[in-house]
Amino acid sequence: MLKQYQSLPHGIRNRIKVIAVLTVILLIGIGLTHHSLSAHSAEQASQSISPAARARNVRQEQKQTRLRLQRYLNQVTADKTASVYFYNLGAKSGSPAAKSSSADFYKAGSLHASVNAHTPEISASTYKLFMAAFVFHEEKLGNFTWNASNVDGFHRMIVNSDNDFSEDYLDSWGLPTLNQFIAQQGWYNPTFIAGQNSQTTAASLAGALYDLQTGRGAFSNAKDRKLLLTLMHQQLYRTGIPTGVQNAKSGTQVRDKVGFYADTNNDAGIVTLPNGQQYILVVMTHGHQQSGFSGFSRIATIAEHVQRLVYGSSTTKRINALYR
Repeated sequence: MLKQYQSLPHGIRNRIKVIAVLTVILLIGIGLTHHSLSAHSAEQASQSISPAARARNVRQEQKQTRLRLQRYLNQVTADKTASVYFYNLGAKSGSPAAKSSSADFYKAGSLHASVNAHTPEISASTYKLFMAAFVFHEEKLGNFTWNASNVDGFHRMIVNSDNDFSEDYLDSWGLPTLNQFIAQQGWYNPTFIAGQNSQTTAASLAGALYDLQTGRGAFSNAKDRKLLLTLMHQQLYRTGIPTGVQNAKSGTQVRDKVGFYADTNNDAGIVTLPNGQQYILVVMTHGHQQSGFSGFSRIATIAEHVQRLVYGSSTTKRINALYR
């Protein structure tokens, strides 16, 4: 074949070369056109997906996100020394997250998980959330009036976790009265038993935070809500949930109440991401030879992983793909 080609006149050989080059260019062009058409068809297929199909895909991804979160919580609470409750609150009104095409994926209550959430644990100072609710309730009834002294005590109860305000009012109002109020809110009861450490559950603390965030029940007064949320944002002990979520996403804000007693370290907070997504997280821990504040690093680790699982880059990519 080569000899036959070489025996051809020079001009014919050149024409054959040109034809070969043009053939290769044509084939490449056909291939690129096919690839472009295929990509365009895939994009059209994505854009033409029916609302019903998209809704099914969203529900499936929500389910998978809940399962991934639940598996992680099962793992970190396997030794029964921790209780965790997570509940997403949806995007803050007017925030970038609220304006996103994928906002409905994170609609309030669509993502939630918990372990040991209804198991009574030593509350330590997290019970002061219930005290704040009771103070606001009594204020609405006309049984409590703010003055310079109790304003100072209330501030220190939340920001510094001081005990004088809460203990004074526990004595004056009485444990049964507080327990009755707490029971009426649907939170764990009895929280207070004479001679024993106060107890509550992660679910009850989450319930109080939900009422606070949404302005329900004892937290219906907007001015009181703003006061408490501001103080929780200023509270001093921030090596638990605040540290963990900052590690997950810089700029994340937390309004929380901590508790620490003996080997108990607890943290209950409302978390707001920079894009406006919000959620409730409660972590109650004991054991592991904890003392002082040593358990808060454990809480921080859990908080970081929870936020990454639900709001991290991998999850965000999967979610965004559903809305293209």
